[in-house]
Amino acid sequence: MLIRETHSNDLEMILAVEKAAFEIEPIVVNLVSELLNDPSAQPTLSLLAFQNNNPIGHILFSRVKLENVSLISASILAPLAVIPSSQNQGVGSQLVQTGLDILSRLETALVFVLGSPAYYARFGFQPAQILGFDPTYPILDKNIDAWMVKILKPNVMNYAKGKVICANALNKPEYWIE
Repeated sequence: MLIRETHSNDLEMILAVEKAAFEIEPIVVNLVSELLNDPSAQPTLSLLAFQNNNPIGHILFSRVKLENVSLISASILAPLAVIPSSQNQGVGSQLVQTGLDILSRLETALVFVLGSPAYYARFGFQPAQILGFDPTYPILDKNIDAWMVKILKPNVMNYAKGKVICANALNKPEYWIE
């Protein structure tokens, strides 16, 4: 498997992966397209996974800000997509780990995700709200552990807390309702 950063001419492949992975949730396909074209999401980190020159997975990290805190580089992972025939084969895990490694080298301090605690905990994500990071929109109590953060720069915890403000494309309540 090959994982590489995407280029502007990869949009068709990216959206094909997203459509295959989220067939029953077309809202995700629209989100990816919007985020890739949203200046408030920049810089983004977009990675494609290939098997035999065919795209099989995609992951997108976009910029977020902490309300009332400046000078902290933070991102949100949304979404992670793997085509059905390649799921449960480690593609998603490799995309997540590759993305986290690149973001760490780029001096990103925090990475947020709203996703499965069982899945993302294996990468070091932990519940974000108990650490002082509020989600963009309220999350039901039963799902609050799905709001998670990966701390890439531990010293940031001395001064980073607050509400996470996403890019304009992701800053909509429909993306936060479970």
